[in-house]
Amino acid sequence: MKNVQSSSAFWGETWGLTWQALRVHKVRAALAMLGVVIGSACIVLVVTVALTGRKYVLNQIEGIGANLVYAYAVAPNGPESLPRGDLITPGDLQAIKEGIPNDLVNAAGANSVSMTATANGQQRAVAFVGVTPGFRDIRHLLILRGSYFVDDDFTSTNKICLLTEALAKRLFPHQNPVGQTVRVGEMDLAVIGVFEERAATLGASEIMPETVLVPFSLLQYYTGTDFYETLYVQASNTDTVPRVTDQVRSILQMRHRVGAQYSVNNLVGVLETARDIARALTWVLVVIALIALTISGIGIMNIMLVTVTERTREIGILKAIGATREAILYQFLLEAFTISGAGALCGIAIAVSIRELVNFLVGVFPDAGNITLPISWVSVVLAFVVSCATGLVFGYLPANRAAKLQPIESLRHE
Repeated sequence: MKNVQSSSAFWGETWGLTWQALRVHKVRAALAMLGVVIGSACIVLVVTVALTGRKYVLNQIEGIGANLVYAYAVAPNGPESLPRGDLITPGDLQAIKEGIPNDLVNAAGANSVSMTATANGQQRAVAFVGVTPGFRDIRHLLILRGSYFVDDDFTSTNKICLLTEALAKRLFPHQNPVGQTVRVGEMDLAVIGVFEERAATLGASEIMPETVLVPFSLLQYYTGTDFYETLYVQASNTDTVPRVTDQVRSILQMRHRVGAQYSVNNLVGVLETARDIARALTWVLVVIALIALTISGIGIMNIMLVTVTERTREIGILKAIGATREAILYQFLLEAFTISGAGALCGIAIAVSIRELVNFLVGVFPDAGNITLPISWVSVVLAFVVSCATGLVFGYLPANRAAKLQPIESLRHE
C-alpha cells in the first residue's frame, strides 16, 4: 500500500512539474505542438480523402455492374469497312441466351443513331437509342418520372419513348415531360418516362446526356437497323464473369466467318485494378503524413534540447534536493508526451471539423452530388498513437541528456 501511495505521489508530482514547465514556456510548447497538429490532421484527412476516392471509384464501377460482359464487332479499317455478316444480330443474342443458361442472368442488345429531337420550339441533336428487353436491369436505369416500357412494347412499333433528365429539362423546362410529344426525325413520339443511369459508365455507353430511348423494334421499323451495336450479358456473379466472357466470344466467333473480330470485355479487371490503386494511394498518403510527423518530431527534439540547456540550473537544484535520474527523465518525457498528445488531439479535432464542414456544404449545394467524406476511426487512433510515439521517441534524447547532468556542474551553469 505504501508503494502504491509513493508511486502515486511520484507521478502526481512529476505531472505537476511538467504542467508548470509547459505553462511557463507556453509559446515554445505551442510551436513544438504545431508540427504535431499538422501531422496528425494530415493522417486523418489523407486517409479520409483516400477512402472517399476509393469508395467513389468502386461505386461507379459496381454501379455499372462488376458482373457485366459487353461485346461489339471490331472493324479494323473503320466502321464503314465492317462486313454486314460480322454484325451482331438478334440471332446471336438468342444463341447466347440458350448457350449459357446456367451462368447467365440477363442479356440485351442496343443500337444508337444520331437524330434531331424537337419540342416546344427547341431543337436538340440527340442519341436515338433502341434497346431490347433486359437492358434496364443490366444497365441499372433509374426511372425518375413516369414508367418504363412493358413487354408488348418490344414486339410492336408503338411510338413511345423515354428521355434522359438533361434532355427533358431542355425540351420541357416548365412542364412535366410525361405525356408530352417530342418529334424525332419524322416521328411524333409520346414521352412515357424520364430516366438516368445509376452510375457513370466510364465513357463506354450509348446513353448520352441527351438521349431518346425507344424499344429496338421501333428503331428497326424507322431506320431499318436490324443489328446491335453493343451486346450486354449479365453473369450470375463475379466469379463466373471470366467463363461467361469466353463463352460469349466463342459463340460469336462460331456464328460468324473465320476472320470476324469481336471485342468481348468485362469490368472485373478494372474493378480489381481500381481497388489496388486505391489501396496504394492510401498507403502513399499515409507515408506522406508520417513524414510530416517525423519532421514535427525533429522539431520537438530540437526545442526540448534548447529547453534542457536553458533549464540546466533548475535540473541541478532538483537533483540537489533529491530528485533521481529516473524522475528527471520521466519529467522531460512527460513534457514531450503532453506536447505531442495535445497536438494530436487538436489535429484530429481540426480534421474531423473539416470533414463535417465539407459534408455540410455538400448537403447545402445539391449540385455537389451525393458525396460524403467517411472518417476512419482507425486513422484517428493511428494519428493519436503515432503522434504520441513520435513525441516520446524524439523526446527521449533531450530527456536522457537532462537526466545525466551532474548536480554540481548544473548548479554552476549560468
